[in-house]
Amino acid sequence: MVLLLAGNVDSYVQLITVLLVFVLVLGITAITTKWIANYQKQQGAGGNIQVVETVRISSNKYVQILRVGETYMAIAVCKDTVTLLGEVPADQLNLNGPAQSFSFKELLEKAVGKRANTAEEPEESREHDEH
Repeated sequence: MVLLLAGNVDSYVQLITVLLVFVLVLGITAITTKWIANYQKQQGAGGNIQVVETVRISSNKYVQILRVGETYMAIAVCKDTVTLLGEVPADQLNLNGPAQSFSFKELLEKAVGKRANTAEEPEESREHDEH
């Protein structure tokens, strides 16, 4: 009987140890990812080359507008190649920035809000139908 209880305790200790190691690995991964993101952001902060806009035209093909110095150019980016399409005059570009820019948190709240609203609508419509 004592051996069975000791075996259960060992199993719980092993489970807790594995969970702690898992949480530790997740924490290290999150910290490393943030550090790498900040490092890459600092490396690309030269200011001479900037991607102004990117549009996907198929699963692995994009058209990008780049600013190199004071010149704007359009390029086609494919899986294995990058092709210069030509220069674009600055006065023909809409440089006001993206039409909408959301953080992930805002998008999640918006999606949850829509789901909650659609769940509430049938009840409201039933109330109106009764009157």
